[in-house]
Formats: sequence, structure tokens, C-alpha cells
Amino acid sequence: MLDGAKGAVCLRGGWVIDPASEQDEVADVLIENGTILGVGQNLGIPDGATVVDVSGLIVTPGLIDMHAHCFETHSRSKLSLNPIVNTFNSGVTTIVDAGTAGSRDFPDFKLGIIDTAKIRILSFVNIVGQGMGAGGLGGAWEHDAVEMRPKLAAAIAEEYSDVVVGIKTAHYWAMRPFDAEHLPWTAVDAAVEAGNLSGLPVMVDFFPMLPDRPYPDLLLKKLRAGDIHTHVFAQQFPIINAEGKVYDHMWKARERGIIFDVGHGAASFWFRNAAPAIEQGFVPDSISTDLHTGNVNGPVIDMLETMNKILNLGVPLVDVIEKSTTAPAREIRRPELGTLKPGRIADVAVLNLREGDFGFVDCGKEKISGQQRLECVMTFRVGEAVWNPNGLGLDHWKQGPTVPAY
Repeated sequence: MLDGAKGAVCLRGGWVIDPASEQDEVADVLIENGTILGVGQNLGIPDGATVVDVSGLIVTPGLIDMHAHCFETHSRSKLSLNPIVNTFNSGVTTIVDAGTAGSRDFPDFKLGIIDTAKIRILSFVNIVGQGMGAGGLGGAWEHDAVEMRPKLAAAIAEEYSDVVVGIKTAHYWAMRPFDAEHLPWTAVDAAVEAGNLSGLPVMVDFFPMLPDRPYPDLLLKKLRAGDIHTHVFAQQFPIINAEGKVYDHMWKARERGIIFDVGHGAASFWFRNAAPAIEQGFVPDSISTDLHTGNVNGPVIDMLETMNKILNLGVPLVDVIEKSTTAPAREIRRPELGTLKPGRIADVAVLNLREGDFGFVDCGKEKISGQQRLECVMTFRVGEAVWNPNGLGLDHWKQGPTVPAY
């Protein structure tokens, strides 16, 4: 049986990559009662266990997409997808909604989406009470300082501490001159205040505006160690200087403990920034999609497609897995996730690494070529196979039990 509640499953002979356990070897993974029972060679297999041959495949912890939008019923945003869309089928077992909901409607998000979803959903709370609108400029309410109430955001974070992992600010007053009602740092300052009150990290979606809102000031003066700058390879950020080198402020920010997350999105991942930065060793700390209705059919598609871009820019496979499992778990302060350690919840991805000639597209509709592509073969959520298109471990229909006709 491939239902974690009904029997044991042994994934036999796969290449196990679990950075949290420093495991990178061929081994078996034993699952029972929705938890990881053991990882290693020559494991004792319980009677009646289903043995799935995954030799030649990669077995990893369930992937964590720490920037997505899944508040499907949000009344002011058309960004969000149903949380089942392009998640299990790419090995993702945990998604983190990046601030679609604010303090006003987070209870609705929790009751209507988070509590009913089969996939694990965590969330950042938007500093704007009404939450997030669609598009890079957001909704009109996202620029209203009255809507940015740090104490309310922190109170929601405390009330829903089982699922809230941080505070989010996005879209505030991009590409417009500042005035008395729209000061340069209003949203960032409010989000950081809420982060201080709640003891949680802040995730920032940011647009620099010179001279009043320079990018280095965000990284070196405003954000705190452990805060997360998403969309790091977006076109608006001065990452690469005129000589093609990574700016000093990027390295200094990393030394300060600022987290740099991919957050691909519909307009926030450009090879012109990513390729030279990665080549010089400025590799993102975590990989995420910013998956929403505007990019699910391209250029993002899913978590694996984003991982494949980083992989084919030269980041080693084990590091790509780490930045999609262990690293986001650490950044959102949920170290119990993103690992195959015995006793942990059996969230598992089984991946195939194909070799060939492939193309990958960025937000500017430019491409790179690559020779490797990860694809998802199986996904387990709490020990249950929730994605298994090839029927691994299942009986052929001729050997299956006879089903009575109705």
C-alpha cells in the first residue's frame, strides 16, 4: 500500500540527498505511519511493506517553496492559485504564502485555505491590513500608511503562530515620486517594527528609487540579520556593476546576515543578473517561485523549473537541493521540515535527473541552454503517495483484486 496511514513503504536503492543530515549516498528510505522510520543500507523491512525500486532516482526531503501565493479566495487579489496547482507534481510538500493576506483577512485564509489543504501551508503576514493586490504596483490600499499597523500584524503573527513565519512588505510606491503621504521607507520601517514586535523575520519585495530610497540602504541600514530579500535577481536591483562585477554592497549585506531568495515571479528573475552573480560565487540562499496566476504557464511553471535554472547556471545539484529544503526551513525557522531524519514527518520527493539538451527562459524572454533537468517521479506527503504518475509500487491491473461491478 502507498498510503502512509495503512502500511509501511520502503524506497529502495535511491540516491538519497538530505543536506540537513549531510547524507549524499545510495540508501533505502523506510516510511511507516506517516513518519521516516529509517534511512540507510540493509534496513529491516516490516512484513507487508510495499517496496518501491527507486534505483537510478534521487530521493530528497519534500521541497519547500517559501514564496508562493495560494489564498485563492482573496477578495482583492487575483494572484493566488489553488495550493494544489503545480506543487505536489514538482515534489513540493510545503508552500509559504508570501503575504497575500494581511491582518484583516488572515483568519479567513487560515480557516478557508490553510486548514483544508492537503499540502502544508505556512505564511507571511502582509504589513498592509487588507493584504496584497495584483501586479507590481499593487492595489491602491497597499500605499496607504494607515493600513500599515505593526501591532496588528504582530498580533496576528502571535495568534496564528502555528502557521505564521514572518512579516511581508511588497509593492509600496514603486516608480513614483515621493510626497508627504508617501515617504520612502514607510512600508519597510513598519514591517521591520512588526518583525521586532513578533520576533519574526521580514520578507521584502522592494523597488529602489533614487535618491531617496537607494538599494544599499535597504540591505545595509534597514533590514536585520535573518531578514529575507526576495526577487534578488530582478532587473531593478544594482547587483552587477559596469565592469561586470558583483557590487560590494551585496557581499557586505550577506556578511550582515541578510538572506537572498530567488522569488522568480513573472518579472523578477533575469539571467543578466543571475548568471554573472552566480559565476562569481554570489549564489542565492534559497530558491523559490513566487508562483501565481501570472506565471504558472511560464516563465516560472513550478519549483523544479526554477531549481533547474539555478542548476544549469552552475550551482551543484546537492546545493540546489539544500537551497530548496534545508535552507528555507532554516530561514522560516522550521528546522523540523526539509529533512529525512528518522522520526520526522514523511514528506519526500523522488526525482529523476535527465541528461540532454534543454532550454530555460527568464522573465525577459531570454534563454540559456543546459544539459540537466530535474523531474518529479513521486511525492509523499505524511507518508502517502500524492504524486505517482508512473504507478511505481502499484500492481498491474491484471494482478489487482477483482472489483465488483455496479
